[in-house]
Amino acid sequence: MEPNNLFTHLPDPSKAEIFEDLLKTSHFRVERITSQGQTTDSWFDQDTHEWVVLLKGKATLEFEQPPSLVTLNPGDYIQISAHVKHRVTWTDPNQKTVWLAIHFNEKED
Repeated sequence: MEPNNLFTHLPDPSKAEIFEDLLKTSHFRVERITSQGQTTDSWFDQDTHEWVVLLKGKATLEFEQPPSLVTLNPGDYIQISAHVKHRVTWTDPNQKTVWLAIHFNEKED
């Protein structure tokens, strides 16, 4: 069995942000996001919770309520609860920004 590396074979995000599922089950999904200068015009309003860590680059997230901006640098992570409206207002245009996101639901008893 050979290991994989999150930083090898990075796609070219110069034209569009790229979302890649790395692991997906019925309970959670792990994705690598690669961006470079992209922003999000509309609000994300997801049915799942999202834990995201910025691995490389820089980015700024905006939250609708309460209105706030959060700047992320390598190693910074944040948990976004389901239905918390957010969007990406800035990613570094001069380098690839690499995110790792885990989408999950609360465990039902």
